[in-house]
Amino acid sequence: MSRPRKRPEDFRSYRWFGPQDLRSFGHRSRLLQMGYDRADFAGKPVIAIINTWSDINPCHAHFRTRAEEVRRGVLQAGGFPIELPAMSLSETFVKPSTMLYRNFLAMEAEELIRSHPVDGVVLMGGCDKTTPALLMGAISADLPAIFMPAGPMLRGAYRGQTLGSGSDVWKYWDEKRAGKISEADWSEMEAGIARSYGVCMTMGTASTMTALAEALGMTLPNASSIPAADSAHARMAAETGRRAVEMVFEDVRPSAILTAASFDNAVAVLMALGGSTNAIIHLIAMARRAGVALDLKRFDEIARRTPVIANLRPTGQFLMEDFFYAGGLGALLAQMAGLLDLGQQTVNGRTLAENIAESKVWLPDVIRSLDNPVAGRDGLAILYGNLAPRGAVMKPAAADPRLRAHRGPALVFSSYDEMAESVERDDLDVTPDHVLVLQNAGPQGAPGMPEWGMLPIPKKLVRAGVRDMLRISDARMSGTSYGACILHVTPEAYIGGPLALARTGDIIAVNVENRSLDLEVGEAELGRRSAAFKPPPPRLSRGYGALFARSIRQADEGCDFDFLERGETLAEPDIH
Repeated sequence: MSRPRKRPEDFRSYRWFGPQDLRSFGHRSRLLQMGYDRADFAGKPVIAIINTWSDINPCHAHFRTRAEEVRRGVLQAGGFPIELPAMSLSETFVKPSTMLYRNFLAMEAEELIRSHPVDGVVLMGGCDKTTPALLMGAISADLPAIFMPAGPMLRGAYRGQTLGSGSDVWKYWDEKRAGKISEADWSEMEAGIARSYGVCMTMGTASTMTALAEALGMTLPNASSIPAADSAHARMAAETGRRAVEMVFEDVRPSAILTAASFDNAVAVLMALGGSTNAIIHLIAMARRAGVALDLKRFDEIARRTPVIANLRPTGQFLMEDFFYAGGLGALLAQMAGLLDLGQQTVNGRTLAENIAESKVWLPDVIRSLDNPVAGRDGLAILYGNLAPRGAVMKPAAADPRLRAHRGPALVFSSYDEMAESVERDDLDVTPDHVLVLQNAGPQGAPGMPEWGMLPIPKKLVRAGVRDMLRISDARMSGTSYGACILHVTPEAYIGGPLALARTGDIIAVNVENRSLDLEVGEAELGRRSAAFKPPPPRLSRGYGALFARSIRQADEGCDFDFLERGETLAEPDIH
C-alpha cells in the first residue's frame, strides 16, 4: 500500500498546533501547562489511544499496562500519544445488556476522534461489544485507525479438567440442577474457570469479534490470537503503537481497508471459526457504516460453502490458548486461503496474502484442514418463514443433530421472568418435543436485546437427562452458548412481529436444510391475532434510553441507530 508520506504541515493536528495565531497559542500553552515540551509534540503525529479500561471490566483489567505499552510504541516511532478514556462495556456486569450501550460507545469513539487534535488512533478493546463499537466509531470518523485486541484469558482448570468460559458454566449448571454436583463442587469450579485477565477463552463473541477485526485487516497479523497474559501480547501492544504512527504518515484509513470483499472474508472466517451468532449483527452494522451492503442472505450463501475448521468450544473441544499454540488466526486463514480474497489490504501496509505467507498449523486437531472439518458446513444458518419473515439465526453445528428438522408444540413465554419461573416448576406441562418460545426479548422489547436466547431446559427434563431442545426467541445468546437455539427473530415480538402471535400449543416446524421456520397456524387465525395486537409503549422513556427507543434498527439491519449509518461526510470542526 504505497502512498506519498505526509509532511507535518499536512497533519490534521497541525490545524490546532501549527498556526501562529491566538487559538494555537492557547492549544500549545495548555500542553506546556501539562508538562510537555514543544519537542514532545511539534511536527509529530498525534495518536489517540482510546482505552476502554475500568475497575469492573475483567476482560480489560490489563489495559492500564497495555496503554503504557502502546504509548511506548508511539513514542518510539516519533509520535505524540494522548490517552482518551472511553466507556467500558463490561459484559458480565452491565445491565440490562451491553448491547443497549454498543451504539453509545460507537458514538463516543467517533466524537472523541473527531473533536480532538488527533491524526490517528489506537482502539483498545475486546470485551464483546467494545470491538464492534470502537470499529463502528472509527469507520465513521475515518482517520487512520488500528485495533489492539484484549486477548483471551488462560484456560480454566478444575480437578484435572479444562474449563471454558460460559460453555462449561451452562453445562455444569444443568448438572447442578439435576442434582449431580454439589455446592462445594460448584464453588470450586467458580474459583477455577477464570484464571487471568482477558476475554472469554472459548470462541465466544469477544474472541469471534477480535478475530473478525483481524480478518477485516484492522489489526496486526495474529494480534487477535495472543493470550492476554502472554508476554507477546505486551510486545504486540507496543508494535501497534509504532504502526499507528506510520499509518498517519501513509494516510491509511478504514475506508481504504474495509471493502465488500474484506467483509466477505470476515463472514467466511466467522463460519470457519464456528463463531458467535452475535457477529452477524455487528458485521452488518460495521458494513453499513462503511457503505457496504451486507445482508443476512450473504451470510447464508457463505455459510453453505464454508466448513467449520476451528475445533473450539462451544462447537468443538479446544480453547483459545490452544488455538494460539496451533498457529493462531494466521494459520486458520492459510488453511482456508482458497475461500478468501487474499488481495485485500490490511493496516500493516501488506495484503492478507503477504501476512499469512509463512503461517503454518502446528496442532492439526485444533485447526483442521478443509477436508477434515469439525462440521462440513452450516456453522451458522439463516432461517425464514412466516415466523421470521426477515430472518432468524441458528448455529446448527452446536446443536443436537436430531433438532435440525423438528416439528412440535410451542410453549410460549411472554417475558423472561415468566420463563425463568416456569422452567423450574416440577409440574410444568412440557416434553422434549416441545418448542420453547420467548417473546419480547428483542431490541425494543427487553430492551436492548440481551443474551437470553439460550433458554434453560426445564428442570424436570434436565433431571430426565435432556440436554438440548428447540428454543426460539427474538433475543441474542452468548457466543459461548450452544444448543438448538433460534435467535434474532425479525421483526421482534414487541413491535408486532409474527413471534408475538405464537400461542402455547401452536405447532412450529423447523428445517435447517430448507432454511425454514414456520408457525403452522392458518392465515385467517393469524390475521385475527394480528388485528388484536396493540403495540405497547417504549420500555425506556428518558435520556439515552429514549433515544435508543426512537432510533434503534432491527437485528437484520445491525441494530445501529438510523442516524448513525453512513451518510454525508462531516466537515472538520471549525477552530475559532
